[in-house]
Amino acid sequence: MEFKVGKAVVRLVQGDITEQETEAIVNAANPSLMGGGGVDGAIHRKGGPTIREECARIREREWPDGLPVGEAVITSGGRLKAKYVIHTVGPIWRGGNKREPQLLAKAYRSSLSLAVSRGIKRISFPSISTGAYGYPVEKASRVALRAVKEFLE
Repeated sequence: MEFKVGKAVVRLVQGDITEQETEAIVNAANPSLMGGGGVDGAIHRKGGPTIREECARIREREWPDGLPVGEAVITSGGRLKAKYVIHTVGPIWRGGNKREPQLLAKAYRSSLSLAVSRGIKRISFPSISTGAYGYPVEKASRVALRAVKEFLE
């Protein structure tokens, strides 16, 4: 599925994000930035130790208590096809009454803002927070599409 928003093209693709041929992929990270399960673990494994080392430096210098929900940071892509990895932390689903939609939208906006600030024109997102964090896929998809559309308009 593909659609235009202004001059941008939004394409929905199902597949392995570590194989996307794009400038940057977004990592649905945990606050530690040190890898974990799901997309986070796959990106760290396939990208190699460089990503973990860069994340450790970011933690040490900028976020010693962990990356807050909704924030985003950038590293190189290590051995990935993508030149960069933008790491963001989505919210844990707690029923929808703990600001989860706002926090999830912030994760998408923060990632897009960081990409724009670095001149990145092609970015691939996973479905943030829908794995271990339990956010219902349909609800998360609506938030993601709305956040991306509003950012691009």
